[in-house]
Amino acid sequence: MPKNKRPVARKPQKSNAAPEDNGDALIAKLCDLAADLAADEAGHRPDGELNKIVKRCLHQRKDEILYEALLRASEENDEAFRLLKERVEEASEVLVTARPDGKNVEINAFAIPVFVRTMGGLQREVCFQDQEAFELLTASLQQAGLESADAKVVLVSHAYHVDEIDAITYSHLQGMVRDAHTALTGKGLAPTAEIDRSISGWPASLFGVEDQAVELRFLLGFASKTTDDAFYRVPDDEVAADAYFVGRAERFERWAEQYAGLVKRCLVRAEAEAEINFLYQDLFHGAKERGIAEYLLLQMMSELNAQLEEAGNTAEGAHAIAGVVEALDGLALRVNLYAPGAAMPGDGALLATCEKPCIQGRDPDDEFSDVYDALMTMGVTTMALAAEFSVEGAALDVRPYP
Repeated sequence: MPKNKRPVARKPQKSNAAPEDNGDALIAKLCDLAADLAADEAGHRPDGELNKIVKRCLHQRKDEILYEALLRASEENDEAFRLLKERVEEASEVLVTARPDGKNVEINAFAIPVFVRTMGGLQREVCFQDQEAFELLTASLQQAGLESADAKVVLVSHAYHVDEIDAITYSHLQGMVRDAHTALTGKGLAPTAEIDRSISGWPASLFGVEDQAVELRFLLGFASKTTDDAFYRVPDDEVAADAYFVGRAERFERWAEQYAGLVKRCLVRAEAEAEINFLYQDLFHGAKERGIAEYLLLQMMSELNAQLEEAGNTAEGAHAIAGVVEALDGLALRVNLYAPGAAMPGDGALLATCEKPCIQGRDPDDEFSDVYDALMTMGVTTMALAAEFSVEGAALDVRPYP
């Protein structure tokens, strides 16, 4: 199963470096600054020092410091962790530069998660062989109003596997954004070593030719635009802002319906059957988190349904209990399904159980909400939350949800 991988932090060696360049000192500094900013509800504290350290770590490719600081913040202060995570992600996926004419230009990395249902699974050697379809797909992002007509937009001609996306570190992503910036603003062909390095290859497929496969891939692109482009300006008025985002979502839905055929042409042979479904376009880290979260949900549903089917049961009317447990690779959300008819949740016969990995740093409320929605689509009647599970697997301190 996909996990959010984090480079192992190296044990800092003794050196004559200045205190601000020492790994442990930088980690502590990042956590302290994030905690101070998170506690500053009035917004009086400047955030320049935090952003400066984050950008320096990215430039010097000190990913281990950023990941270790995020880990420490997640263990000490939830609000500080969320703030630090937001700043690190934004600094890695967005670059702002100044043009000679005085205008600022922003270039960002975005992604569109794509779920592809096929018989036998996708084949890497087949993907993106239709150059016409790829060029039309790239142009469609502006034609359909997903990006400004005045922007410069490029897609990578590759369907990124979950493992490839998950292997892109913060500094690697910033390098990719810089590659794209040079390619979009320079003259002639520019080297794209960081983007090329991100295409590391898919793992071997586990699907047989007769297997029905549902796979997650990511379309990755870059958009360059001036920071004063009115197309991207969110209105200050709350009602107008809501309408702005509704309009964006509606345009994306129309694009998904109209251009799914082009994506299919890019991913499979012309005669192959394939069903394409999209998640919303977002900046790199938002799309990555949403895509992986949805993928893990589909795996959870598939595992529960397989257990139910094997035992001759269904999820109709069943009761669910979910709770966070310790797993080998971090935290997981255990989901138990119980037979209907019991007076209290968990009193009925256990029908199925599975553990869905939690995405590191994701809000637990979002995890529970997603699981609840997925279980309701399966026919489950109610869900409750357990504070913990006993050694025997019994749910303890159960409370209703939502």
